[in-house]
Amino acid sequence: MVLEPIAVGEELTGRGREPYETTFPWLLAQRARKSPQGTAFRWKRYGIWRRYTWSEYLERVAWASMGLRTLGLGEGDKAAFMTFNRPAWVIYELGAQTAGGISIGIYRDSLSDEVGYVLERSDAKIVLVEGQEQLDRVLDSGVDVERIIVDEAKGLHQYRDMLGKRIITFGDLLTMGKREYKASPNTFKRMIVEASPEKVCGFFTTSGTTGLPKLAMLTYKSMLAMAHQLNTLDPVGEKWEYVSFLPTAWIGEQMMSISLHLLTGFRLNFPESPHTVWRDFREIAPHFLFSPPRVWERLAKDIMARIEDSDPLKKAAYRVAMWIGERAARSRLVRGRSKPTPLWRVLHYMAYWLAFRHILDKNGLKRVRRAYTGGAMIAEDYVFYYHTLGVNLKQIYGQTEIAGIAVVHPDDDVRPDTVGKPLPLTEIRISEDGEILLRSPALMVGYYKNEDATRRTIVDGWLHTGDVGELTSDGHLKIRDRAKEIITLSDGTIVAPQIVQNKLKFSPYIGEAAIIGSGRPYLIALLNIDFEIVSRWAERRKISFTSYSDLSQKPEVLNLLQREVSRANSRLPEKMRVKRFVSLFKEFHPDDEEMTRTRKLRRMVIEERYAGLIDAMYNGEKEYELTVVMRLEDGRRVPVTRRVRIMSTE
Repeated sequence: MVLEPIAVGEELTGRGREPYETTFPWLLAQRARKSPQGTAFRWKRYGIWRRYTWSEYLERVAWASMGLRTLGLGEGDKAAFMTFNRPAWVIYELGAQTAGGISIGIYRDSLSDEVGYVLERSDAKIVLVEGQEQLDRVLDSGVDVERIIVDEAKGLHQYRDMLGKRIITFGDLLTMGKREYKASPNTFKRMIVEASPEKVCGFFTTSGTTGLPKLAMLTYKSMLAMAHQLNTLDPVGEKWEYVSFLPTAWIGEQMMSISLHLLTGFRLNFPESPHTVWRDFREIAPHFLFSPPRVWERLAKDIMARIEDSDPLKKAAYRVAMWIGERAARSRLVRGRSKPTPLWRVLHYMAYWLAFRHILDKNGLKRVRRAYTGGAMIAEDYVFYYHTLGVNLKQIYGQTEIAGIAVVHPDDDVRPDTVGKPLPLTEIRISEDGEILLRSPALMVGYYKNEDATRRTIVDGWLHTGDVGELTSDGHLKIRDRAKEIITLSDGTIVAPQIVQNKLKFSPYIGEAAIIGSGRPYLIALLNIDFEIVSRWAERRKISFTSYSDLSQKPEVLNLLQREVSRANSRLPEKMRVKRFVSLFKEFHPDDEEMTRTRKLRRMVIEERYAGLIDAMYNGEKEYELTVVMRLEDGRRVPVTRRVRIMSTE
């Protein structure tokens, strides 16, 4: 069955003159009316890409919305989801919103207590989960939601007492909704027409780097105002490809796969599973993508490692091409530098076809016209690196509270030391104490059930970001760090730890770095090795090891890290150099509350947990007996004690 075209047009209640004063369901209905057989999205299943048209997308959203109404979801009720990137997610989310509900995303790798916090805080009534693992975490959360909808029905026999009652499958939901839609087709159309752009469509969790995450309330207008501004600056074509692979609960994925997708109509692609993401990504070769710095760092490190593993001839060709490409990239990106001469443009063109194109093709980046990075600052070195390869990597700056994006680099004005210029309808001010203030039609309504935090965050229509930065004479924004993250050394020197961390993480061998030094005479670092890269390095040198813990403490690895830290120090001012460091035998992990689910460090937790080690490093000790609680493969937590060497860079 295919729905008849829904031509609601100007009938939308409250629709204004601006293109972003509309709703997600209305945009979907218009897409299905204007291009019913056009490709809305594809999903890879069992090795085959299955195509869904805009008409089929609308059809399934109609069934989902009617099914959710039958389950009791009404105006203002909360519908949570906890799933990987797949059609069920977007169909469920738009279905809940069409039915008058408010969606809330939960990170699919969240522990039961984290799941319980979001469900209870948001007053969620219904939750969609991907499969049995997520189902168990909802059941173990202690929150008694009315209904749990499971997308992957495998392994549900053990829940037979709840099946068909508290637990149903996503297929059952659509079947139920299809029946209700046939009985009352005008109900779905009426819901689309009556939806207001000013209505809160979703709660979005903040990063929670300095405490428990808050729930930012965003309207349709907020989300679409952001998408409209971005598309005005960087237009997206309807035939462009995009791969959805970031956490579905993150505002970054929501703004691309929901807001921008419905507004512009590009082709959305869902990978087969989390384990096949990069293989599927390479098959699609998208025209644009958005990822946090950790993804760009991972890609660059993999390329560097593969070059190191290649034969001498390829390695030499790569180094020559990089030398040419970097010179051309710096001419384009560094302010005040002269533009590349015709000769260098020709040389860069040759380097692209002889070396870079093959590298980009292998990584699915051959067709990329715009590549965005956001969620945290990326090292300037990575911006230069990707532009050297020919990838138009641009920094985005924004926050959940302003629908994800407020500032971005224009294509012809990329500056590695800034995050770009404000979007067309966005204003920026810098307060007297250096805090960045933002104003935009994309601004949130406030935090759910947290009026005090709302009043502190939004003052006279301006969002107080908590970030420290400055505006350049030509309107670019420079970010220093979170105000709460800024380090003041004992002599009064102010250091933005993110800058130092990014310099260290440009090394392919350093996976994560936590910089410590507040109130101390100099900076120290707690390092995680990049296990995949360092293990290859060790294998080439016939260094035996058994695990991450073992490899991280090998003398050869410690000497390698010492060289890498010293190399990073050589490109930093004296006061920003790391004097001592340790290689931890345990990786920082969100399950241990050392990182957020978006992989941002929680510095306060780290400083408290490793306080004894930090004191030993400043007391001049050469070794320290460190005890940490580690998670085993079966989920058990056990204390592990090992002696770690404290390395010096002097």
